[in-house]
Amino acid sequence: MIALLSLYVDMAIGLVMLFLLLSLLVSGVNEAAVRLLSVRSKFLWAYLRDTMDGAQEGARSWLPATVRGVFTVLPFLRDPRPKFDERPSPAEAKPMPAGTTAADDAMTKLFYERVREIDHGKTGKTSISNIPPGRFAGALMEMAAGEKDGVEGLLVKLKDLNSPLYGHLKGVWESAQRDMERFRQGVESWFDTEMQRLSMLYKRYVKWVVAVLGLVITLLFSMDGIEFTKTLLRDNAYRAAVSAIAGSAEGTESLKETCTPGVDPYKCVTDTLSSPAMVKVFDHAIISLRIPEDGDPSVSWNGGMWWQRVTTLSHWPGYLLTFVALLFGAPFWWDLFRRITGIRGRQ
Repeated sequence: MIALLSLYVDMAIGLVMLFLLLSLLVSGVNEAAVRLLSVRSKFLWAYLRDTMDGAQEGARSWLPATVRGVFTVLPFLRDPRPKFDERPSPAEAKPMPAGTTAADDAMTKLFYERVREIDHGKTGKTSISNIPPGRFAGALMEMAAGEKDGVEGLLVKLKDLNSPLYGHLKGVWESAQRDMERFRQGVESWFDTEMQRLSMLYKRYVKWVVAVLGLVITLLFSMDGIEFTKTLLRDNAYRAAVSAIAGSAEGTESLKETCTPGVDPYKCVTDTLSSPAMVKVFDHAIISLRIPEDGDPSVSWNGGMWWQRVTTLSHWPGYLLTFVALLFGAPFWWDLFRRITGIRGRQ
């Protein structure tokens, strides 16, 4: 009974480790793409352009409204970020030029002028991907100070510009009863709520990206979760046979039957145990890595065998199992791994 329980525990740990490693790979690829394409920064400034200047008549919103926009428009086709400026913000905020329209992005440019101290250059565009609520409120207060009538003057300019920000600030200004300190606190609270809403929207889109990456990685590595489970069980049975070598001659005979004819059983044991199930499962990737006993590691194209596995319907239930498992994410599998193994986190 104890041996059977140990067998299932080993199988569970092996499966969790596989899904954890693949989930980390998916997360790593996603994070690398996000950083390389500056998706977080573009997402933030798309929101700021929509909120401050609004969309032009007949034009689409800067924020992506579909999953396709997340994959193509925002990363590659439309960059909402202002140009990077290494100069510090001027001592006094400039008033908005007369006759400006939403097409001029006047509010976004003035706002960037007030927050560019926290910026650093990246491919000619701003890299700001997070603006603290206090910094946002301070920038708006500075912009209002540059107007003749203060906050009232800024609201008039926003109304003339038909900016969506006008309605939000108008409500905060009235609620603060035209008290500057309460207005600043109200703007902070409003912007913090907006950033939480934006984060939820971003995570919703990221789930689709992670799902696509999970499917791609599952197929590129042709990860059949069911086949991997069977391999784990065979490995456990093989270890039991290995332990029988020292105990009886029958154990040696059983190993001879499983090894290639004419091969020394002890060498067969060494070769097999040096390639456990966790290593064997990666041999079916479209590009495989070989680490021979002698010589340097080699990378080889494995397209023929990979395509045969991918087009074999009997493997697809295993692919589906792996794909669904990856949707749970690395934190889920790490937590499950800690529960099974008893590893404690930092207190």
